[in-house]
Amino acid sequence: MRLALAALFLASRAFAGIVDDVLAALNRNDFAGADRQVQAYRKLRGDTSDLANAIAWQARAALSVNKLDQAAAYASQTRQMALRNVLGPRIDREQWLFALGASIEVQAQVMASKGETAEAMLFLRNELKTYAGTTLRERIQKNINLLGLEGKPAPELDAAVWFGPRPPTIASLRGKPILLFFWAHWCPDCKADVPIIAGLMKKYGPRGLTLLGPTRFYGYVANGADAPPEVEKPYIEQVRRRFYAPLLDISAPLSNTNFNRYGASTTPTLVLVDRKGIVSWYHPGAAAERELTVEIEKVLR
Repeated sequence: MRLALAALFLASRAFAGIVDDVLAALNRNDFAGADRQVQAYRKLRGDTSDLANAIAWQARAALSVNKLDQAAAYASQTRQMALRNVLGPRIDREQWLFALGASIEVQAQVMASKGETAEAMLFLRNELKTYAGTTLRERIQKNINLLGLEGKPAPELDAAVWFGPRPPTIASLRGKPILLFFWAHWCPDCKADVPIIAGLMKKYGPRGLTLLGPTRFYGYVANGADAPPEVEKPYIEQVRRRFYAPLLDISAPLSNTNFNRYGASTTPTLVLVDRKGIVSWYHPGAAAERELTVEIEKVLR
């Protein structure tokens, strides 16, 4: 379970204290201890956004060990707490949204694990409509894609703005397999993946694999300083040239729309598209070289 929890550990750092205590217990597989931490915190502090995020981690942990009913119960607790606070102006609104997003994610995955995939998709699509104007949009779309994008036509890319060569359309690449590498200028895992992807392209590019590297605006630059697009764009280019030098010859569309369409709330997100333009593999998060190699070999057959 340690590996399952580690995937989102960095995101939790924004919500220290009770989250750290609960994560420590969960990493020892001590669900009862985590419950005691939650109960003690609630008695002292009440229902805070930190507590909601801690319970959301309990939901993820229960899901990771297939305790589906327990995961659903934790997700329901998180959802109820978040919904009371997520609407209206609050300083920590994003923290409540983070917790709410986790509850939506776990609830959908529990439903799918129970064989209720159609119901899970309906739930997620309704949530997407409700929270389309919030930072949850990409996260909900990611979960829709996890359940339903593989085997479907790859969404077209918005390529009005880009770095590197002019991006081809997905349609124009029909007959060639495509690897989409969604990255962010602030993302250490994306930078760590660069030599892996560059090495795989050296091997598989001659066999027809095309690489595209979509990125997006985040509204800030170094040290989290707020930045409008006209400031952030040259900063992204600086990051690209410094940390993505082996991939400078690939097209990198710059568009938030692409991240919404593909639900790339996790970076990197890796997507493989087969020769017919159908998504064969959708993978939020970094992938091991061996795993990615196996998936590339499938689309090159």
